[in-house]
Amino acid sequence: MSAVLVEEADPPGGAGVLEPGDGGRPGAPSDAASGDGSSDLIHVLTCGSVDDGKSTLIGRLLWDGANLPEDARAEIMQTLLPDGRVDFSRLVDGLAAEREQGITIDIAWRYIDSGPRRYVIIDSPGHEQYTRNMATGASHADIAIMLVDARHGVKSQTRRHAAILGLLGVRRVILAVNKMDLVGGNEARFREIEADFRALTARFDFEDAAAIPVIATTGDNVARSSSAMTWYEGPTLIEQLNRTPSRGTVAAAAFRLPVQLTVRGASDFRGIAGTITSGSIAVGDVVLDNASGRTARVRRIATMDGDLEVAHSGQAIVLQLDRDLDISRGAVLSAPDAPARQVRQLEARLFWMADAPFDPERRLFLRGATDLVPVSSTGIKAKLDLDTLGEVETSACAHNDVVLASLTLGRPTTLDCFSDHKGTGAVVLVDALTGATLAGGSVVTLHEAEGDASTGFILTTAVLAEAVCAGLEPSSPEFRHRANGVAEILKLAGVDVRRA
Repeated sequence: MSAVLVEEADPPGGAGVLEPGDGGRPGAPSDAASGDGSSDLIHVLTCGSVDDGKSTLIGRLLWDGANLPEDARAEIMQTLLPDGRVDFSRLVDGLAAEREQGITIDIAWRYIDSGPRRYVIIDSPGHEQYTRNMATGASHADIAIMLVDARHGVKSQTRRHAAILGLLGVRRVILAVNKMDLVGGNEARFREIEADFRALTARFDFEDAAAIPVIATTGDNVARSSSAMTWYEGPTLIEQLNRTPSRGTVAAAAFRLPVQLTVRGASDFRGIAGTITSGSIAVGDVVLDNASGRTARVRRIATMDGDLEVAHSGQAIVLQLDRDLDISRGAVLSAPDAPARQVRQLEARLFWMADAPFDPERRLFLRGATDLVPVSSTGIKAKLDLDTLGEVETSACAHNDVVLASLTLGRPTTLDCFSDHKGTGAVVLVDALTGATLAGGSVVTLHEAEGDASTGFILTTAVLAEAVCAGLEPSSPEFRHRANGVAEILKLAGVDVRRA
């Protein structure tokens, strides 16, 4: 490995958390910025509870496996721990607040080159207060390293992290059982934790899972095999990471292109712009507009770097079709033989990130790949019990809960089940007035509404009084003026608005 290149951080609890739209990753460096954006780019999430040694482990990876500048090594060597050991966490905990509190608060992005492969290390916080930041990192990861302290084993926060990884489609995990020196390198203790880990992997359908005993402070089983735990004959952490399939080797699903905008140019050029979320498209292929059911043939595939004959998942393109389809932002083009669904009712598994608990009276929008749809009604059906890993029936949820929810939309939108298409199966719930992200997760079930279940967006006096009309009497002219203005803006956005 060589060359740690960059470190960037997301704002804690930022509004961009888990946003699925626009083909970007809020706060995340783009693949293009990371090199050639090729299939050899692997995003690795690290997560664990507070004091499990995550920062030390990542620091050890950088120290042993990266070509750190000599001045960086010299600086770390000048700040040894009282027992004389190197404090590798100082390579990771970049914020002053993190060093003062001894915990990771933000998520940060670090690059490591390993021959032809580049790793993007997504360092996420372990404290429950910042779990939503961990979810942000998980939404971009190809594989996750979950840390546990060998003395404490799998905890509730470990189970919560596993649930979030499963919820957001991370199917490959490594359990790093750290601080094995503090249990005397005991194999029986490791096997006990490994058994608990296997129960987690079975519950959340991980495709590839490995448990590795490590000592981050000394580097045992991190970049080199341990001489203190000769009973372990499996791969080191680096070796297991190197086995991760690259993005380019993952089988492509059917074609999906969430439309971001319509592009018009000279000579009557009209194109449909967006980022392919799955599959591929070639000149001459037929595409389907799911909303209208109409089809057209691809005449041209344009990009910033020139025209293409074939485009693949992850590429931003503009399609010129052989006939006009009356579509705009929020529509989805798909393969005619494997279309997405137009739905008004769905069930989704959600991670509740808001500090305030779920309120069924709160007005919400559902954000999909590029569409923003008013939610007519929302109900919580069940919550994940982190102790038993079973689901408990409930109608309430609070901060950090993982729940199953049913939603009825104000109008049809195009969605897929997350298990079939991540790009068009990931959703976010946002507050209708403030735009704050409340929850994010994945579509589990899609089904048509019985009759016209839409009530439109109900703009109540109470909702207005909490936001744009705060401090005004409901009977005042200014209150009515602002209320009418909000209603007009929503109508221009295509939302059926009703006053109550």
